[in-house]
Amino acid sequence: NGRNAYWGWGSLIYPYFDTGRIAIRTRAKAGTSTRTFILDGRWDKIMATLKKGDFVIMQFGHNDHAGVDDTIKQKGTLLGISDSTKEIISIRTHNPEIVHTYGWYLRTFITETKSKGAIPIVCSLVPRDRWNHGQVIEEAEYPEWAEAVAKANGAYYINLNRIIAAHWIAIGQDSVKHFFPGDGTHTNINGARLNAASVAEGIKGLKDCPLNQYMKN
Repeated sequence: NGRNAYWGWGSLIYPYFDTGRIAIRTRAKAGTSTRTFILDGRWDKIMATLKKGDFVIMQFGHNDHAGVDDTIKQKGTLLGISDSTKEIISIRTHNPEIVHTYGWYLRTFITETKSKGAIPIVCSLVPRDRWNHGQVIEEAEYPEWAEAVAKANGAYYINLNRIIAAHWIAIGQDSVKHFFPGDGTHTNINGARLNAASVAEGIKGLKDCPLNQYMKN
């Protein structure tokens, strides 16, 4: 919403859709992981209104690598996509909490979306402003995990990391640095605008995805 000059692509995706035929709601929240999106009750609010034929575009990963059982935020998830768990004492409730892997939480979003007759679309996390000899350092593990979970559970997948990185290389590192007002992760409105265009590009690349019929030419 522009606080600290930070913008997410969800706020800028509207121009790519025929909003006379489809309604768009942005439920993203900076700083959340797959785990805390559930713990904060945000996923329950989505599920309460989700109906058959809806689409859910989800992107997680940047915050999932944070601390799992630290004494400050506890927003991280276990690495990977297995069913591994870890029991901790929650600083939120002071009661035991079972923490799962990134893939487990992502799988929960997908399966619960489908249980409503809605259609899940998984995006990989967007790249950070990190370079090596003129090439963007692409995230490796989280996009791979997201793709594996999406494909195994019948969701569409967009490698947003790769699409955006290609555009960044085309415009150059010096131009890209102006997309980041405070750090190398949170974009300003211009960076978010490019990311939104990349999401639209990714959706159009999903040839059999019915969301395409609501996109502007």
